[in-house]
Amino acid sequence: MDTTSIEALIKSFMESLSSEKGYSANTCRAYEHDLREFSDFIIKNYMSARSTHKSAAESNASQMDGLMIRGFLGYLYKKNHKATIARKLSAIRTFFNYLVKHGVIQDNPADLIHTPKQDQGIPTYLPVDDMFRLLDSIHEKTLPGFRNRAIFETMYSTGIRVSELAGMDSFDVDVNQCIVRVRGKGNKERIVPVGKKAVRAILDYREKLYAEKGVGVDQNGPLFLNRNGTRLSTRSIARILDNLAKACGIPMPISPHAFRHSFATHMLDAGADLRAVQELLGHKSLSTTQRYTHVSIDKLMQIYDKSHPRR
Repeated sequence: MDTTSIEALIKSFMESLSSEKGYSANTCRAYEHDLREFSDFIIKNYMSARSTHKSAAESNASQMDGLMIRGFLGYLYKKNHKATIARKLSAIRTFFNYLVKHGVIQDNPADLIHTPKQDQGIPTYLPVDDMFRLLDSIHEKTLPGFRNRAIFETMYSTGIRVSELAGMDSFDVDVNQCIVRVRGKGNKERIVPVGKKAVRAILDYREKLYAEKGVGVDQNGPLFLNRNGTRLSTRSIARILDNLAKACGIPMPISPHAFRHSFATHMLDAGADLRAVQELLGHKSLSTTQRYTHVSIDKLMQIYDKSHPRR
């Protein structure tokens, strides 16, 4: 391993994330973007001051220290939210752990730097009536219409991430048992129940797809296809949802992730067990799922005001 080139070390680290850790392409791109932003800042503000001939390919990783990382974080505070800064610091910390593991440096300079305390924002979600109104508005009897209905019925029915939905194949859906196989973060698989309305929407879409394109249910491949017959991207799904929400008169911007938030919120409001919802969402930590309980505070206040004898 080249121990003097930051460029080479980042490249080697990225290869390890993909091959050894099994991280998704989206996660790898995020890591690479954050690390290149960090290395560019360090080279421009620190390395160049020490040597006018240093470049990204020549700069030595062992020269990086905690002060430089703090300087980078100070730069980020001018333009980023705390969650973004925390993510970038996590990428830097993981990168330096990799360098320590491979003997490039002795200690991780990011270990003594505290992660910024996160603002606990309430996730954006749709009330049940608005969710039903949005789903029921997708009634166009065309191939894209059938597909879009199947996409968003499935997202709301399962609470899966948009990346998980985009990555689903035909054989991941068991219409008889009403379950879907989902490949989540770290390529970990889980089985998730799917409602009958979503299953019906998927079957209607696949029947229309076979009638117009000759793609049968006995053929495995991407479950949701674009106009070119290839896998529909997460960006396309987000764009479709944005257009549907505007046409339906939803008063706030809605992302595909809002469907996941809505799924969790509605399940918990209806009395679902928190740990069960954690399993359905594929969360490692219960605390991640627990934040969805905050969105029901208005309902809790109503119950309190109605029930407490000395309010």
